[in-house]
Amino acid sequence: MRKKKNDGTAVNSVLIRRPIQRWFPLFILPTFLCFIIGFIWPFIQGIYLSFCNFNTPRDAKWVGFANYIKAFKDAGFVHAFQNTAAFAVVSIVLINVLAFFIAYALTQRIRGANLYRTVFFMPNLIGGVVLGYIWAMIFDAILKRYSTYLTANSTYGFWGLVILVAWQQIGYMMIIYIAGLQSVPEDMLEAAKIDGATGWQTLTKVIIPNVMPSITICTFLTLTNSFKLFDQNLALTGGAPQVIMNGAKVNMTELLALNIYSTYNISKNWHGAAQAKAVVFFILVAVLAIAQQTATRRKEVQQ
Repeated sequence: MRKKKNDGTAVNSVLIRRPIQRWFPLFILPTFLCFIIGFIWPFIQGIYLSFCNFNTPRDAKWVGFANYIKAFKDAGFVHAFQNTAAFAVVSIVLINVLAFFIAYALTQRIRGANLYRTVFFMPNLIGGVVLGYIWAMIFDAILKRYSTYLTANSTYGFWGLVILVAWQQIGYMMIIYIAGLQSVPEDMLEAAKIDGATGWQTLTKVIIPNVMPSITICTFLTLTNSFKLFDQNLALTGGAPQVIMNGAKVNMTELLALNIYSTYNISKNWHGAAQAKAVVFFILVAVLAIAQQTATRRKEVQQ
Protein backbone atom coordinates (compact mmCIF):
# COMPACT_ATOMS: atom_id res chain seq x y z
CA MET A 1 0.00 0.00 0.00
CA ARG A 2 1.12 3.47 -0.76
CA LYS A 3 1.73 5.74 2.15
CA LYS A 4 -0.30 8.90 2.10
CA LYS A 5 1.68 12.01 1.58
CA ASN A 6 1.82 14.40 4.49
CA ASP A 7 -0.75 17.12 4.15
CA GLY A 8 0.96 20.45 4.79
CA THR A 9 -2.27 21.97 6.09
CA ALA A 10 -2.70 19.19 8.67
CA VAL A 11 0.92 19.58 9.82
CA ASN A 12 0.52 23.33 10.18
CA SER A 13 -2.74 22.95 12.09
CA VAL A 14 -1.10 20.50 14.51
CA LEU A 15 1.87 22.81 15.01
CA ILE A 16 -0.49 25.67 15.72
CA ARG A 17 -2.80 23.74 18.04
CA ARG A 18 -0.15 22.21 20.29
CA PRO A 19 1.21 25.50 21.71
CA ILE A 20 -2.32 26.81 22.12
CA GLN A 21 -3.43 23.70 23.99
CA ARG A 22 -0.34 23.85 26.20
CA TRP A 23 -0.37 27.55 27.06
CA PHE A 24 -4.01 28.60 26.85
CA PRO A 25 -4.54 28.44 30.67
CA LEU A 26 -1.81 31.02 31.10
CA PHE A 27 -3.62 33.46 28.80
CA ILE A 28 -7.10 32.72 30.10
CA LEU A 29 -6.16 32.98 33.78
CA PRO A 30 -5.94 36.83 34.01
CA THR A 31 -9.33 37.26 32.33
CA PHE A 32 -10.85 34.52 34.46
CA LEU A 33 -9.52 36.12 37.65
CA CYS A 34 -10.91 39.50 36.60
CA PHE A 35 -14.28 37.85 35.95
CA ILE A 36 -14.24 36.21 39.40
CA ILE A 37 -13.17 39.42 41.18
CA GLY A 38 -15.34 41.82 39.17
CA PHE A 39 -18.51 39.77 38.75
CA ILE A 40 -18.82 36.41 40.52
CA TRP A 41 -17.65 37.51 43.98
CA PRO A 42 -19.69 40.78 44.07
CA PHE A 43 -22.71 38.82 42.82
CA ILE A 44 -22.43 36.22 45.60
CA GLN A 45 -21.75 38.93 48.18
CA GLY A 46 -24.78 40.87 46.93
CA ILE A 47 -27.05 37.86 47.46
CA TYR A 48 -25.67 37.45 50.99
CA LEU A 49 -26.16 41.15 51.80
CA SER A 50 -29.80 40.95 50.67
CA PHE A 51 -30.39 38.89 53.84
CA CYS A 52 -28.58 41.40 56.08
CA ASN A 53 -28.88 44.87 57.51
CA PHE A 54 -25.71 46.77 56.74
CA ASN A 55 -24.10 50.11 56.20
CA THR A 56 -20.92 48.61 54.76
CA PRO A 57 -20.37 44.90 53.90
CA ARG A 58 -18.13 44.50 56.97
CA ASP A 59 -20.84 45.39 59.48
CA ALA A 60 -23.57 43.22 57.93
CA LYS A 61 -25.96 41.54 60.38
CA TRP A 62 -28.11 38.60 59.28
CA VAL A 63 -31.88 39.30 59.34
CA GLY A 64 -33.20 36.52 57.09
CA PHE A 65 -36.06 37.33 54.73
CA ALA A 66 -36.96 40.60 56.48
CA ASN A 67 -35.49 42.67 53.64
CA TYR A 68 -37.52 40.82 51.02
CA ILE A 69 -40.72 41.30 53.03
CA LYS A 70 -39.86 44.98 53.41
CA ALA A 71 -39.21 45.28 49.67
CA PHE A 72 -42.52 43.73 48.59
CA LYS A 73 -44.44 45.83 51.11
CA ASP A 74 -42.98 48.97 49.54
CA ALA A 75 -45.71 50.55 47.40
CA GLY A 76 -43.08 52.33 45.33
CA PHE A 77 -41.43 49.03 44.35
CA VAL A 78 -44.73 47.48 43.27
CA HIS A 79 -45.64 50.58 41.26
CA ALA A 80 -42.17 50.68 39.68
CA PHE A 81 -42.60 47.06 38.61
CA GLN A 82 -45.94 47.88 36.98
CA ASN A 83 -44.40 50.90 35.28
CA THR A 84 -41.46 48.85 34.01
CA ALA A 85 -43.69 46.06 32.69
CA ALA A 86 -45.86 48.54 30.77
CA PHE A 87 -42.81 50.41 29.49
CA ALA A 88 -41.15 47.16 28.36
CA VAL A 89 -44.21 46.02 26.38
CA VAL A 90 -44.67 49.38 24.65
CA SER A 91 -40.98 49.90 23.86
CA ILE A 92 -40.41 46.33 22.61
CA VAL A 93 -43.28 46.60 20.13
CA LEU A 94 -42.58 50.18 19.07
CA ILE A 95 -38.80 49.89 18.68
CA ASN A 96 -38.81 46.55 16.88
CA VAL A 97 -41.66 47.35 14.49
CA LEU A 98 -40.20 50.72 13.49
CA ALA A 99 -36.62 49.40 13.31
CA PHE A 100 -37.69 46.48 11.11
CA PHE A 101 -39.64 48.58 8.61
CA ILE A 102 -36.93 51.23 8.44
CA ALA A 103 -34.39 48.47 7.79
CA TYR A 104 -36.70 46.95 5.18
CA ALA A 105 -37.06 50.31 3.43
CA LEU A 106 -33.30 50.92 3.47
CA THR A 107 -32.61 47.54 1.83
CA GLN A 108 -34.77 48.38 -1.19
CA ARG A 109 -31.92 50.05 -3.09
CA ILE A 110 -33.04 53.61 -2.47
CA ARG A 111 -30.70 56.52 -3.07
CA GLY A 112 -28.74 57.71 -0.04
CA ALA A 113 -29.43 54.52 1.93
CA ASN A 114 -26.01 54.60 3.63
CA LEU A 115 -26.54 58.21 4.69
CA TYR A 116 -29.94 57.37 6.18
CA ARG A 117 -28.43 54.44 8.07
CA THR A 118 -25.81 56.71 9.59
CA VAL A 119 -28.39 59.33 10.57
CA PHE A 120 -30.68 56.77 12.21
CA PHE A 121 -27.78 55.15 14.08
CA MET A 122 -26.23 58.35 15.45
CA PRO A 123 -28.62 58.83 18.45
CA ASN A 124 -27.33 55.55 19.87
CA LEU A 125 -23.90 57.14 20.28
CA ILE A 126 -25.20 59.80 22.70
CA GLY A 127 -25.13 59.03 26.43
CA GLY A 128 -28.41 58.41 28.23
CA VAL A 129 -27.97 61.23 30.76
CA VAL A 130 -27.27 63.76 28.02
CA LEU A 131 -30.29 62.57 26.05
CA GLY A 132 -32.47 62.77 29.14
CA TYR A 133 -31.64 66.43 29.80
CA ILE A 134 -31.93 67.37 26.11
CA TRP A 135 -35.33 65.73 25.68
CA ALA A 136 -36.55 67.17 28.99
CA MET A 137 -35.90 70.66 27.59
CA ILE A 138 -37.59 69.75 24.30
CA PHE A 139 -40.70 68.34 25.98
CA ASP A 140 -40.96 71.24 28.45
CA ALA A 141 -40.68 73.73 25.58
CA ILE A 142 -43.55 71.99 23.77
CA LEU A 143 -45.74 71.54 26.86
CA LYS A 144 -45.15 75.14 27.96
CA ARG A 145 -47.60 76.20 25.24
CA TYR A 146 -50.28 74.28 27.14
CA SER A 147 -49.26 75.76 30.51
CA THR A 148 -47.83 72.50 31.84
CA TYR A 149 -44.53 70.64 31.98
CA LEU A 150 -43.19 67.09 31.64
CA THR A 151 -43.10 66.08 35.31
CA ALA A 152 -46.51 67.55 36.10
CA ASN A 153 -48.28 64.46 34.81
CA SER A 154 -47.22 60.81 34.96
CA THR A 155 -48.66 60.17 31.48
CA TYR A 156 -46.42 62.85 29.97
CA GLY A 157 -43.39 61.40 31.76
CA PHE A 158 -44.14 57.82 30.69
CA TRP A 159 -44.63 58.60 27.00
CA GLY A 160 -41.74 61.04 27.04
CA LEU A 161 -39.50 58.21 28.24
CA VAL A 162 -40.89 55.90 25.54
CA ILE A 163 -40.15 58.48 22.82
CA LEU A 164 -36.63 59.12 24.13
CA VAL A 165 -35.68 55.43 24.30
CA ALA A 166 -37.25 54.66 20.93
CA TRP A 167 -35.37 57.55 19.31
CA GLN A 168 -32.12 56.31 20.84
CA GLN A 169 -32.41 52.58 20.16
CA ILE A 170 -34.25 52.27 16.83
CA GLY A 171 -31.09 52.96 14.84
CA TYR A 172 -29.12 50.24 16.65
CA MET A 173 -31.85 47.63 16.11
CA MET A 174 -32.15 48.78 12.50
CA ILE A 175 -28.53 47.75 11.84
CA ILE A 176 -29.20 44.25 13.18
CA TYR A 177 -32.33 43.92 11.05
CA ILE A 178 -30.47 45.11 7.96
CA ALA A 179 -27.90 42.36 8.49
CA GLY A 180 -30.72 39.82 8.79
CA LEU A 181 -32.52 41.10 5.69
CA GLN A 182 -29.35 40.98 3.63
CA SER A 183 -28.85 37.32 4.58
CA VAL A 184 -32.24 36.20 3.17
CA PRO A 185 -31.44 33.78 0.30
CA GLU A 186 -32.01 35.38 -3.10
CA ASP A 187 -33.29 32.10 -4.57
CA MET A 188 -36.16 32.10 -2.07
CA LEU A 189 -37.15 35.63 -3.04
CA GLU A 190 -36.94 34.77 -6.75
CA ALA A 191 -39.00 31.60 -6.22
CA ALA A 192 -41.67 33.59 -4.39
CA LYS A 193 -41.75 36.13 -7.23
CA ILE A 194 -42.06 33.38 -9.87
CA ASP A 195 -44.88 31.75 -7.90
CA GLY A 196 -46.77 35.05 -8.00
CA ALA A 197 -46.53 35.92 -4.31
CA THR A 198 -47.58 39.43 -3.40
CA GLY A 199 -45.27 41.78 -1.53
CA TRP A 200 -47.11 41.11 1.74
CA GLN A 201 -46.97 37.33 1.24
CA THR A 202 -43.25 37.52 0.49
CA LEU A 203 -42.70 39.59 3.62
CA THR A 204 -44.70 37.36 5.97
CA LYS A 205 -43.95 33.92 4.49
CA VAL A 206 -40.36 34.30 3.29
CA ILE A 207 -38.59 37.34 4.74
CA ILE A 208 -39.78 37.35 8.37
CA PRO A 209 -39.16 33.60 8.98
CA ASN A 210 -35.61 34.03 7.66
CA VAL A 211 -35.05 37.14 9.78
CA MET A 212 -36.16 35.43 13.03
CA PRO A 213 -32.56 35.23 14.37
CA SER A 214 -32.36 39.03 14.13
CA ILE A 215 -35.80 39.35 15.70
CA THR A 216 -34.63 37.12 18.57
CA ILE A 217 -31.56 39.29 19.18
CA CYS A 218 -33.42 42.61 18.94
CA THR A 219 -36.28 41.44 21.16
CA PHE A 220 -33.76 40.24 23.75
CA LEU A 221 -31.88 43.54 23.68
CA THR A 222 -35.00 45.72 23.89
CA LEU A 223 -36.43 43.57 26.69
CA THR A 224 -33.31 43.68 28.84
CA ASN A 225 -32.65 47.36 28.04
CA SER A 226 -36.20 48.27 29.03
CA PHE A 227 -35.89 46.59 32.42
CA LYS A 228 -32.37 47.90 33.07
CA LEU A 229 -33.16 51.47 32.04
CA PHE A 230 -31.73 53.90 34.57
CA ASP A 231 -29.84 56.96 33.35
CA GLN A 232 -32.54 58.15 30.92
CA ASN A 233 -35.19 57.75 33.62
CA LEU A 234 -33.06 59.64 36.15
CA ALA A 235 -32.24 62.52 33.80
CA LEU A 236 -35.64 62.90 32.12
CA THR A 237 -38.09 62.78 35.03
CA GLY A 238 -36.20 61.56 38.12
CA GLY A 239 -39.35 59.56 38.90
CA ALA A 240 -41.55 62.66 39.26
CA PRO A 241 -44.34 63.45 39.91
CA GLN A 242 -44.57 62.15 43.46
CA VAL A 243 -47.94 61.27 45.00
CA ILE A 244 -49.18 59.68 48.22
CA MET A 245 -50.49 56.13 47.78
CA ASN A 246 -51.71 54.14 50.80
CA GLY A 247 -49.88 56.52 53.08
CA ALA A 248 -46.56 56.15 51.23
CA LYS A 249 -44.77 58.46 48.80
CA VAL A 250 -44.63 56.96 45.30
CA ASN A 251 -42.73 58.31 42.30
CA MET A 252 -45.14 57.83 39.41
CA THR A 253 -42.61 57.58 36.54
CA GLU A 254 -39.98 55.60 38.41
CA LEU A 255 -38.78 52.34 36.82
CA LEU A 256 -37.25 49.42 38.72
CA ALA A 257 -33.58 50.35 38.38
CA LEU A 258 -34.21 53.92 39.57
CA ASN A 259 -36.40 52.63 42.41
CA ILE A 260 -33.56 50.40 43.67
CA TYR A 261 -31.16 53.36 43.51
CA SER A 262 -33.61 55.63 45.34
CA THR A 263 -34.30 52.99 48.00
CA TYR A 264 -30.59 52.64 48.78
CA ASN A 265 -30.31 56.40 49.28
CA ILE A 266 -33.23 56.69 51.73
CA SER A 267 -31.12 55.73 54.76
CA LYS A 268 -28.77 52.98 55.91
CA ASN A 269 -31.81 51.10 57.28
CA TRP A 270 -32.95 50.58 53.70
CA HIS A 271 -29.65 49.31 52.26
CA GLY A 272 -30.63 45.68 52.80
CA ALA A 273 -34.07 46.21 51.25
CA ALA A 274 -32.46 47.85 48.22
CA GLN A 275 -30.15 44.85 47.85
CA ALA A 276 -33.12 42.48 48.13
CA LYS A 277 -34.87 44.44 45.38
CA ALA A 278 -31.75 44.11 43.23
CA VAL A 279 -31.75 40.32 43.63
CA VAL A 280 -35.45 40.12 42.74
CA PHE A 281 -34.73 42.40 39.79
CA PHE A 282 -31.94 40.10 38.55
CA ILE A 283 -34.14 36.98 38.82
CA LEU A 284 -36.99 38.73 37.00
CA VAL A 285 -34.84 39.90 34.09
CA ALA A 286 -33.09 36.51 33.80
CA VAL A 287 -36.37 34.57 33.71
CA LEU A 288 -37.96 36.91 31.16
CA ALA A 289 -34.86 36.88 28.95
CA ILE A 290 -34.64 33.08 28.97
CA ALA A 291 -38.37 32.73 28.26
CA GLN A 292 -38.16 35.21 25.38
CA GLN A 293 -35.11 33.49 23.88
CA THR A 294 -36.83 30.09 24.07
CA ALA A 295 -40.06 31.37 22.52
CA THR A 296 -38.48 33.22 19.59
CA ARG A 297 -35.80 30.63 18.76
CA ARG A 298 -38.50 28.00 18.21
CA LYS A 299 -39.72 30.08 15.27
CA GLU A 300 -36.34 30.33 13.60
CA VAL A 301 -35.84 28.45 10.36
CA GLN A 302 -32.71 26.62 9.26
CA GLN A 303 -31.28 27.98 6.04
